[in-house]
Amino acid sequence: MDALEAIFTRQSISSVRPDPIPRELVERLLSAAVQAPNHYHARPWRFVVLQGAARERLGDLLASILQSAHPDLPPAALDKERAKPLRAPLVIAVGVAKAEDPREVAIEDVCAAAAACQNLLLAAHALGLAARWRTGEAAADSRVKTFLGLDPGQPLIAFLYIGFPLNGQLTPPQRPSFEDRALFLDSR
Repeated sequence: MDALEAIFTRQSISSVRPDPIPRELVERLLSAAVQAPNHYHARPWRFVVLQGAARERLGDLLASILQSAHPDLPPAALDKERAKPLRAPLVIAVGVAKAEDPREVAIEDVCAAAAACQNLLLAAHALGLAARWRTGEAAADSRVKTFLGLDPGQPLIAFLYIGFPLNGQLTPPQRPSFEDRALFLDSR
């Protein structure tokens, strides 16, 4: 699959098989991710790979956080929260490191990490995997960041859910054109 085909056919897919993703594939995804452009070679992205029981521990934490905020929630609501990290056999959390070089600009580091996420999603698609980028309230919670080994002040920009597609390849959705979002300034 060439780059343009991957860009135009990639889509978010939630329905995946529970089969584990082999480490070699995970490493290929991460290798593709880090090809993203970044200023000053800062490499601001931080990847936390969660598989197996690590997803269960994250789910327990998510349920605990929800329960502390809403002590009267029924057990079914807590179980639903606990199951979120189990939606795919592989979850890659993506954080953004604090700038070390004084020339770095925080938004540029976030953009570089987001570009790494897009590279990873395109690589997953090219390798026949299904993937979905999620965030939600958990991405802003300091307890979740600490669990993931990130500094509570670090941005956590993505939970990338990855697995083998449950239902083969789907027809990509029609996406809006660029035309109402682009302004061409020429030499006239």
